[in-house]
Amino acid sequence: MNYLAHILLSGTNKNVQIGNFIGDAVKGKDYLKYPNFIQVGLLLHREIDSFTDTYAIVKKSKKRLHPRYGHYAGVIIDILYDHFLCINWSSYSNENLDDFIKNFYVLMLKYRDPLPGEIKRILPKLIKNDWFSNYKTKKGIARVLKGMQNYIKHDVPLAMGIRDLEDNFNLLNNDFNTFFPELQQHAQSFLKNKNQSI
Repeated sequence: MNYLAHILLSGTNKNVQIGNFIGDAVKGKDYLKYPNFIQVGLLLHREIDSFTDTYAIVKKSKKRLHPRYGHYAGVIIDILYDHFLCINWSSYSNENLDDFIKNFYVLMLKYRDPLPGEIKRILPKLIKNDWFSNYKTKKGIARVLKGMQNYIKHDVPLAMGIRDLEDNFNLLNNDFNTFFPELQQHAQSFLKNKNQSI
């Protein structure tokens, strides 16, 4: 899953949200260097990724994409799923999406000092260009995919993922709406168990 989903699945604890957001930048046992609830967020990030990578419907979504992407199909699906999260937002959250995004940006600016260097570097650009709001529209998704294509070192036409989105829109939307409630329930159970053990 991509950034927006990770944050939503963190629940209301701000430290868990921070931990989940920085999850890709904290490897191995380095999570132990952080305070308890940020650790929970870091572990939740790994749990979400593991659950997602092994879920049959997510694998089906990846197969709906053109074979030209190879193992980068998973990267594209992560981004497209955040698009479907945006357009189905009211089914998964009671908070207004724009408010949710704005509140998270404020949170990250307030607590940026202990963030890993990699996250500190991207944070100003993320907020200035309002990355999360890009997920709301096809035009925004096209911009995100093009940016990722320019970022990766391999010659993979990620920008063409917008065609796959348009060609498979209803199928991918159905995949997402079948999968995400299961992931949401799994994340809630994980957090409940972790909170009881802290």
